[in-house]
Amino acid sequence: MVEIAAIGFLIMGLVGLFSPQRITALVDIAELSAAGRNEVRAVYGGFGVVIGGLLLATASEPELHKGVVLTVAVALLGMVAGRCLSWVIERRIDVFPLLFMAGELLFAGGLLLTL
Repeated sequence: MVEIAAIGFLIMGLVGLFSPQRITALVDIAELSAAGRNEVRAVYGGFGVVIGGLLLATASEPELHKGVVLTVAVALLGMVAGRCLSWVIERRIDVFPLLFMAGELLFAGGLLLTL
């Protein structure tokens, strides 16, 4: 599961870095300014690549690996919490945010089960 989550983060990160509008188009943000592309590249791109790489790099370092896996799982649960709060405030959730939330829950649960 750790490797699958790492690959997921790496894919998201690479898409975020090199095609930021592909990420935002999924949530109905069609156009991005230069500042918007910068933000997507940082949050989805750079963060995703580093988290995926960190999950893979610490696989052979048990004393680091457990802390990294726990941190990533909790971060994913934080994303789920943010989506749930938004769902309550907006009183709706669209298909892609719901799918993202399901994936975040799946990865978080799977990561926690590896501990």
